[in-house]
Amino acid sequence: MQVSLSWLSTHLDLSSYTVPQLSDLLTFAGVEVEGIEERGVSTDKVVVAQIKSFEQHPKADKLSVCQVDDGSGKPRQIVCGAKNFKAGDKVPLALPGAVLPGGFAIKEGNLRGVDSLGMMCSGKELGLGEDHGGLLILSPDAPVGTVFNKLYPADVLFDLEITPNRPDLLSHLGLARELAALTGLPLKGQRDYAKAATPVKPATSNITLEAPASCPLYTARIIKGVKVGPSPEWLRLRLESIGLRPINSIVDITNYVMMEMGQSLHCFDQDKLNGGITVRMAAEGEKFLALDGQTYELKSEDLVIADSQRPVAIAGVMGGEETGVTEVTVNVLLEAAYFAPSGIRRTSRRLGLSSDSSYRFERGIDPQQVQGGSELATKLILEIAGGTAEDVVHVAGEAPALVGEVTLDEKRARSLLGTPDMSSDEIHAILTKLGLTLKSSGTDESLWTIPTYRLDLQRSVDLVEEVARVIGLDRVPSRQAAVASPVEAADRTYDFAMGLRQTLASRGFFEAQTLRLIADAQLADSLGGGQGVAVKNPLSEDHTTLRPSIVPGLIATAALNIRQGLHRLRFFELGRVFLALPKGGSREEERLAVLLSGPVAPSSWHGRETSPADIHELVGQIQNLTRTPIEVRPAKENPANFLLTSELRSGNRILGWIAQLHPARAREISARHPVYVAELLLSALRQGSTGPTKFEELPRFPGMTRDVAMEVPADLPHAKVAAFFATQKHPLFVCAEVFDVFSDPSGTKIAKDRKSIAWTLTYRSPDKTLETPEVDAAHTAILSALEKSLPATVRR
Repeated sequence: MQVSLSWLSTHLDLSSYTVPQLSDLLTFAGVEVEGIEERGVSTDKVVVAQIKSFEQHPKADKLSVCQVDDGSGKPRQIVCGAKNFKAGDKVPLALPGAVLPGGFAIKEGNLRGVDSLGMMCSGKELGLGEDHGGLLILSPDAPVGTVFNKLYPADVLFDLEITPNRPDLLSHLGLARELAALTGLPLKGQRDYAKAATPVKPATSNITLEAPASCPLYTARIIKGVKVGPSPEWLRLRLESIGLRPINSIVDITNYVMMEMGQSLHCFDQDKLNGGITVRMAAEGEKFLALDGQTYELKSEDLVIADSQRPVAIAGVMGGEETGVTEVTVNVLLEAAYFAPSGIRRTSRRLGLSSDSSYRFERGIDPQQVQGGSELATKLILEIAGGTAEDVVHVAGEAPALVGEVTLDEKRARSLLGTPDMSSDEIHAILTKLGLTLKSSGTDESLWTIPTYRLDLQRSVDLVEEVARVIGLDRVPSRQAAVASPVEAADRTYDFAMGLRQTLASRGFFEAQTLRLIADAQLADSLGGGQGVAVKNPLSEDHTTLRPSIVPGLIATAALNIRQGLHRLRFFELGRVFLALPKGGSREEERLAVLLSGPVAPSSWHGRETSPADIHELVGQIQNLTRTPIEVRPAKENPANFLLTSELRSGNRILGWIAQLHPARAREISARHPVYVAELLLSALRQGSTGPTKFEELPRFPGMTRDVAMEVPADLPHAKVAAFFATQKHPLFVCAEVFDVFSDPSGTKIAKDRKSIAWTLTYRSPDKTLETPEVDAAHTAILSALEKSLPATVRR
């Protein structure tokens, strides 16, 4: 929210506070100051000047030597680099001694041998916008010699982030009330607009309230004979000071009232309405043409303001183009209402349509100030646009009572704040400054009536928080009240995921973080099966589906890095995927995805590029993440964008999937080497990594190896042979590794339906150095068991 310091100063005198002091005051009170912008100049050494004549600088093509009238009676010579002026233009002139925003001091100077006695300024140099392409050309009516800040008063703009629980601060009056409580300064005017003098008239046939749950209170006042035109200068300056663009006097007044007191209003052209006003829910599929020129399709859950023929406004969000106020409007209907926040928020989010009004309505406004907002707007319309207002306000429904009385446990308040020395009188004074009214007081308790604009004060602890904000947290002593909590499942899950990250990072992989929303075209890059969950109201074509796999994001990351010249790719990501269920609904899973491509080792000046990694390299990297052996089995389905799609299993448990990106898809992302990807189920991976870590002492005695070659059927999976060796319990047998596979499709050297596999078997004793007969005996026993267990013939 943009807040003008000069506007705030109309409610209380802040002249004794500097801008940094006000910023700190708001920050420590819980109002975040996101930015501070100084606009205009406060110095009286910037004046209106008129350019009488100019000529090119004798020694610089891009400079002009100007003779200007600054109102002193003597011409002043200025060297200027701008080109957007002509003789007779009036411009701001900074005289020597002036200090411009940013601390830029103006002095008399000499540019290429020509004296320059000041500087003609652009809007940006004066803090009046970002345009620095030329001089700020002023109105021809601006009097020469006038101090510039009388035409454009200096101001300070605060950019505030208001938390959702404080809708009362979304106006200058609301923020002034807050500052009055924090500083102790008195407000210059009223604290609120809850009291209105205009009598009300219950609505009859002219207003019909069909949805009282969504709109408990609706008021309308007709003003006839208005003359719509430009707003007066004071109103334009007020709106422009906070970044609002003036439109016309009627619309500007409603915007002013909204930013002044927080009540959003809307004006209809009365002559464009057909019949009375009906506040109702929209018909399913009903169309509405809004002020932004867009046509919106409404649903039955949307609240609209309608006449007898069609909707004329989306309640609390935006008015209609067909009934908007224009320069030819003569009679207006001024709407002021209270709308239920949940309905406004739902409609605004679904339509993707947000306005200053919806921003306030969906957070909650003060229903007791609805009529006061209408009365203030009516007063300004009559003063600025003329006309005659009806003597009464037509009202349908009644204002809901959203606040009441709260009992403050003062003894508990002192205990929570850690300030036992705080007296009841001090607590009462603070709450009174905040606008609360003391109804009764006892020894340790007091009863307070909450002002209608403080919707967030509902409990005793809310009042304690208010006291803490005003006295400042520096007065609240710090105490260590936390205790160590036992390790829970969430902690173990986090630690396991962090361990995976550290392991992969230590092996040269880089963690990626991609969006959970992907485009429909990326679904073909998904691994692991499952359908994605479509987004009902996507923000763009690139974010239409909740991802069913992390792999599409990694492939997009790989493509981006390839375009930047990187071809050795090592990426991983831990995240959540979303899978649609066959009977409706969805479920979520935590997964780990890994992508690998390019040379096994980084390039070096003293060696050639190593061979590219293959799918076995990726299997090995995954094996290092779990303590249980991994078995690779062909998958039942092979997605179109992948080759060699396989399941990764540990016993009967599926760990995930692994595949090679199809060469055609790899060419689309300009990959120079094969691209391999894997996606693992984090829960399954963790099951294989539970239990304490076990370490073994390094062997003290040497081992002995024996090689064995065997013929097996060509279709015998390698996993079965590996599983056989893994189950051998001979005390001297340590491990087995395959080192050669041979087959001959021609059948010349070995039958077509056979293949030869060669393994190296390692033997070792933990107690002594083995002798040859001992190793031979163990080796013979294992080979005999091999031939009995598998259709293998050992080649001796």
